[in-house]
Amino acid sequence: MRRVIGLSLVGLGTFLIVIAVVLPTFVVGQIVKFPLNEYETATLVAHNAAYFDASTLTERSPVTLTATYTIKGDGPAGNSSTAVWNEFSYVYDSTNHNQVALQSRRIAFDRKTAQLVHCCGEAVNGKPTVQTGVLGYVFPMGTKKQTYDLYDITLLKPEPFNYTGTTTVDGVHAYVFTNNVAPTQVTTLTVPGSLVNSTAASVTAPEYYSNHTIYDVDPTTGALINVNEHETLTLDSPGTTTPALTLTNEDLIMTPASVTKVVGLDNNGRNELNLLQLILPIVLGVVGVIALVVGVIRLS
Repeated sequence: MRRVIGLSLVGLGTFLIVIAVVLPTFVVGQIVKFPLNEYETATLVAHNAAYFDASTLTERSPVTLTATYTIKGDGPAGNSSTAVWNEFSYVYDSTNHNQVALQSRRIAFDRKTAQLVHCCGEAVNGKPTVQTGVLGYVFPMGTKKQTYDLYDITLLKPEPFNYTGTTTVDGVHAYVFTNNVAPTQVTTLTVPGSLVNSTAASVTAPEYYSNHTIYDVDPTTGALINVNEHETLTLDSPGTTTPALTLTNEDLIMTPASVTKVVGLDNNGRNELNLLQLILPIVLGVVGVIALVVGVIRLS
């Protein structure tokens, strides 16, 4: 009986030690993934903003704009390696109680690396669009101090987000990533000449886009926990590089309530990762060593 117990303890101890070694690497890599059925909302607000109201052909400024972003996962469209999420954004003029903009986006991405993949009806505003880069709503788990390319739905191409330092968001250590898009022509619009300082009845004017975005990312979970995005769209007078009409000028910042909500979810995710990657391996390793030592003693 002593030998049977000794062999059992040696076997149990060896097993627990092996699990303690592989749990933080192989096992966690198979278990921990971005979810298929994500459903979250976040609100950003821009004070002293400006935009062109097409219904009245006037520029409204200063106003307060509220942008609501909703992420909804399409579980049945995903699988063990790929998630499919739909994103909807709604911008509202809280000052004049007016709808400003609606946008939609469908993305498919790798559930471990957050890299966009080409499948499952990926689209921007309902139009099939091949998207590349990192998802952006989340970064890779174990985010590095490096540059990541994120897809810009206005430019319809990936843009570099450069690591620029660290910060703390509601007690969470975060990496800061910054993107700067210099004024870039994205299209042309035909408008009444009077809107762009022209005497012609109508003119075709170039539309320019610029953006300065700051993302705060929890490097452990890859969660985006704070956002500041300053976007500008203008129409230039034909034949010049002088902005004549502001279509959008908004400095959107995540509300404190949204930051608190996102950080709370992020803390839950980080606690789960710590449990799998640190606490359980240590406990299993210690118990395994004890069982192995006791088993060897009983066999001697």
